[in-house]
Amino acid sequence: MNKEAVQAAAKEFLHFVNKGPSPYHVVEECKRRLLEAGFTELKESEQWDIKPTSKYFVTRNFSSLIAFAVGGGYRPGNGFSMIGAHTDSPCLRVKPRSKRTKQGCLQVGVECYGGGIWNTWFDRDLTVAGRVMVKSDGKLVHRLVHVPRPLLRVPHLAIHLQRDVNDSFGPNKENHLVPIIATAVQEELETGACSSGDASSASSTEEKHHPALLQLLSSQLRLQPQALLDFDLCLADTQPAALGGVYQEFIYAPRLDNLHSCYCALQGLIQSCAGGSLAGDPNIRMIALYDNEEVGSESAQGAQSNLTELILSRLAASPANPTAFQQAAPLSFMISADMAHAVHPNYAEKHEENHRPAFHKGPAIKFNSNQRYATTAVTACVVREVASRVGVPLQDVLVRNDSPCGTTIGPILAARLGIPVVDIGSPQLSMHSIREMCCTSSVLQSTTLFKGFFELFPTIRSSLVVD
Repeated sequence: MNKEAVQAAAKEFLHFVNKGPSPYHVVEECKRRLLEAGFTELKESEQWDIKPTSKYFVTRNFSSLIAFAVGGGYRPGNGFSMIGAHTDSPCLRVKPRSKRTKQGCLQVGVECYGGGIWNTWFDRDLTVAGRVMVKSDGKLVHRLVHVPRPLLRVPHLAIHLQRDVNDSFGPNKENHLVPIIATAVQEELETGACSSGDASSASSTEEKHHPALLQLLSSQLRLQPQALLDFDLCLADTQPAALGGVYQEFIYAPRLDNLHSCYCALQGLIQSCAGGSLAGDPNIRMIALYDNEEVGSESAQGAQSNLTELILSRLAASPANPTAFQQAAPLSFMISADMAHAVHPNYAEKHEENHRPAFHKGPAIKFNSNQRYATTAVTACVVREVASRVGVPLQDVLVRNDSPCGTTIGPILAARLGIPVVDIGSPQLSMHSIREMCCTSSVLQSTTLFKGFFELFPTIRSSLVVD
């Protein structure tokens, strides 16, 4: 892979990350790119008329998305070539009643979402992004909002007042992670009114949050504050994603876990449909981007929901073949794409000595015999065969016996659907920090691998002899 192609792919990915400060914005950006590539939006609540060589997508909760392209040779009972990833990342989220006032400072109450490295959220220039429900012309309407400038900050306590801060720093997540949005005195100077107290006895949206926050949101949406009903707001760093390192070989960005996988899956699907290979494909090519993976996937829009099964059974439905979905499952395959831990040069002892993924050496297949990952010898060899045909190197990763192992959507979907799954991810550092780090080559490597998977899997599956 030449440097120009690697850099171009990485720079395009930076735009994607910067457009996705919340799961809702991630879905919005995916939707924009899919429409631009000729995909048609469907609604779960409507009847579908699916045609060969056509491309579609559907959203749920506007935080999860499934997109698929129907092969020209598809018949009910044929397989699904699938890639799964997740749209959410650990972050701080605005509480339903966020109004707090302490020592003359107006603060916004936040809740920890997922398992973030919370001390990295201190002293960052933060903003809010997410979804707001508004009343407009008698309708309850969902609107996206993203304030592009710094609004909030969680300041550190000075070292003079905590001399042991460099020995151990473990903030109390309820008391110490509350960001400041303004001072009461400045608010009074600006507005002539002073917000005070908390929202413990609030009965309306206007009483649950500081007027300054509501006024800001309503001005972004060009509405009156009274029109705001409720919202799902994430805090996000305002510093944009960037290339770094003396040779610009690194990506420094928020939410690499798991927008990297979402982007590469999306691009792999779109690029695989750009040539003529879809016309002869007997399968349906699909990406499934789920919300709520970071908190266990147990939601209507998570991987544990019925979303995938409903979509697959709907596409496989046939009056002439009532067992089409059951026949399709063993002929299908899913790549569960979620970032992997690159070997850390300062903590090499934390990695199993023979399984230390490095930058630039390709995505890593994830193994865990306790089923924290869904990879088997069969599914690993399928993805290795794809990689060998498209010229993408692969690595292996396995966690030490004396270290806990994370998990992914892979085991969930393997168990729920009975579809063979391989877990794979590009190596990164600083996972779950407010800013993470990976290498530029991983974007093009993963996109190439995923495109090749969509184009080659039916042929490889036809040569596979297991059951």
